[in-house]
Amino acid sequence: MLLRKIAHARAGDKGNIVTISLIARRPKDFALLSEVVTAERVSAHFRQIIDRPVLRYAIPHLCALNFVLYRPPSQSVTRSLALDAHGKCLSSVLLALSLDPLPPRNGEIPATQNPGWPRQID
Repeated sequence: MLLRKIAHARAGDKGNIVTISLIARRPKDFALLSEVVTAERVSAHFRQIIDRPVLRYAIPHLCALNFVLYRPPSQSVTRSLALDAHGKCLSSVLLALSLDPLPPRNGEIPATQNPGWPRQID
């Protein structure tokens, strides 16, 4: 099951910092989000476009998680030559995360069953 089935997201960026808020569609799904969508898993999901681990903040009374991602300075919205470097599109990338558990490979943190993401953004 993909994350988008039980959550929606909002994102924004300033320079090389991207914030993504993940909100459970139903309050009863927040516990699952908190358990499965860890900072480590999100870091692995975005591993090719960030240069340090993701920070996660829980906001239980809103049934939300907030993630802070740091891109390399060369990939900031004002410096990148990428077609769409804005952080807004990264909320859709996060919602493509699979909630199905994956077996670890060589000690790696599994990110998603969709091998197309994350992709390198030039």
